[in-house]
Amino acid sequence: MSLLKRLEVPHEGGTIPDPWINNDIKPVEAGRRKWGFWTFNYYWVLINCNISTYMTGSSLIPLGLSWWQAIIAIVVGNIIASVFIVLNSLPGAFYHLGFPVANRYVWGMWGSQWVVWNRIFLSINGFQAWIGGECIYVCLQAIWPSLEDRIPNHMPASTGMTTAEFVAYIIFMIISLPFVYVRPHNLQMLFYSSAAVVLVFEVVLLIWSLATMGSSGFGDTISSNTTTSGWMIAYGIISTIGSIAAGILNQTDYARFARRPRDAIYGQIISSALCAISCSVIGILVTAATQNRYGEAMWSLPNLLSAVIETGGSRSRAAAFFGGVALVVSQIGVNVPGNALSGGFDFAATWPKYINIRRGAYLTVIISIATNPWKLVNTATTFITVLSSYSVFVGPMVGLMISSYLVINKRKIKVPDLFIGNKSSIYWYNYGVNWRAVVAWISGVAPSLPGFIAYVTPSVSVPIGLTHLYYICFLTGMSISAAVYVALHYAFPDERVQDFVNTAPPAQQLMAQYRESYDEPDEVFQVDVAQGKMDDSA
Repeated sequence: MSLLKRLEVPHEGGTIPDPWINNDIKPVEAGRRKWGFWTFNYYWVLINCNISTYMTGSSLIPLGLSWWQAIIAIVVGNIIASVFIVLNSLPGAFYHLGFPVANRYVWGMWGSQWVVWNRIFLSINGFQAWIGGECIYVCLQAIWPSLEDRIPNHMPASTGMTTAEFVAYIIFMIISLPFVYVRPHNLQMLFYSSAAVVLVFEVVLLIWSLATMGSSGFGDTISSNTTTSGWMIAYGIISTIGSIAAGILNQTDYARFARRPRDAIYGQIISSALCAISCSVIGILVTAATQNRYGEAMWSLPNLLSAVIETGGSRSRAAAFFGGVALVVSQIGVNVPGNALSGGFDFAATWPKYINIRRGAYLTVIISIATNPWKLVNTATTFITVLSSYSVFVGPMVGLMISSYLVINKRKIKVPDLFIGNKSSIYWYNYGVNWRAVVAWISGVAPSLPGFIAYVTPSVSVPIGLTHLYYICFLTGMSISAAVYVALHYAFPDERVQDFVNTAPPAQQLMAQYRESYDEPDEVFQVDVAQGKMDDSA
C-alpha cells in the first residue's frame, strides 16, 4: 500500500475518500448537533472573558483615549460585533455548514481557498498560545521567584523573550495538546468548567484591585481629563471589533453544532457583547486601580501578577500562582476552539482527503510556534495595530458572506453542490472561481490600504482623509464589498445560481429538507453528491 493511501482520512461507512468532502466538513447530522443555548453562552464567556479582551480594553488608553472614551469604544464596538457574529452564523445554524464550505457558494469551489488560507493565517499567529505561556511563567515564578536564574537566558535581546519565557510557552502548548484531540461537538464540559473558573477569577481580581488600592485611589489612567478626537474613538471602536474579527469570520464553524437554530442565535446575541464589555471594563478598572501601587499602568495581566510576586510575600505568591492557574485554564478554553480547532476546520477543507479536524488542529499548533507570537505583545500600539490590520482584510470577507447568504442566495443553498468540484456544481462559476467576489473583496480592501500603510510606517505620508478611512476600515470595507458584490451579481448574474434561487422551495422548507437528509444514513448524502458528478461526466 502506497504512503499516500495510508495517509488518507478514514471515512465513516466505508465511503471512498473524496477531494472535496470528509466526515469533519460535511453538514452536521443530529448526532453531533449538541450545542444548546447555554453552550453558546459559555463559549462566549471563554472567547471574550480572557486576557486578550482584557488587554484590548486596557490598551486603548495609551492611544490617547480617556477612560470614558475607551468604554464608549468598547461598548459600541462589541454591540456591532455581536450583530455581525449572529448574521454570519446563520448558514451554520440553519444548514449546519462550516465556514470553509459556506464560502464555496460565495467565492466558488476553488476561489474559497483564498478565504480559507487567510483564516488559517489568523489561526496560526500563536498570540493566544503565547499569552498562555506567560500565564505558565507566572505559575513557575510564584514557585521559584528566581526563575530566570534557574533557567539561564540564551535568547538574544532581539527576540523580545527569555529562555524561561519560551520554556513556559512550550509547556502551555504541551498541556493544550490533549484538549485539541477532543471533537468540537464534545467540548461542552470544557466550556462549562473553564467558564466557571474564569468568571470567579475576574470577580476576585476586580474586588482585590479596588479594595487594596489605598488612599491614592485610581491613577491618572482613569482620573485624567485627557480627551481626543472622534476619529480616534472610531478607531477604538474598529480596534475592538478587530479583536474578534477572526471569530466573526468563521463563527458558522461552531453555529453548525447548534441543536436548534435559535440556540445559536439567542445564545450569542447577548452573551458575546456582554462578556466582552464586562471583561474590557474590568481591565480598565484593574489597570487604573493598580497603577499607583506598581508605578505604571500594567495593561498586561500576566505582568501584573508578576509584579504582585516581586513586591509581596508568600501569600502574594500563592495568590499569584492560583491566578496564573485560572488564566491558564482560560487560555486553553479560548486557544483550543478559537485557534487550534479553527485551523483544523480550515486545513480539513483544504485537503479533505488527507486531513481531518484533528490532524489539521495539530498541524496548526506546530506551525504556530514559528510565527513569533511574542512580537505581538511588546507594546500596546503594536498590539492594537495587529488587531486593526485584521479588520482591513477580514471586514470585506464578512461583508461578502453576509450579503451572499441573505441577498444573492436569499437563504437558499443547494448543499450537495458545495461538495462537487466540477462544472456540474452551480457554485463552480468560472473555472471554479466567482470573479465577482474577487472584484468586490479588492474594492473593499483597497480604500483602507494607504491609511494602514501610513499607520504602521510613520515615514509614509498620506492625505488625512485616507487615514480616517483606515480608522473605520472594518465597516467601510464590509459595506463596500457587500455593495459591489450584490451589484455585480445583479448586473452579471450567474444563471444557474439564479435559477436555483428562483425555483427552489421557500428557504425554511429547504433547510428542513436538508436537515432531514443529514440525519439519514451517511450514504444518502454521498449519493446526492455522487449523482452530480455522474451528471457532469455524462
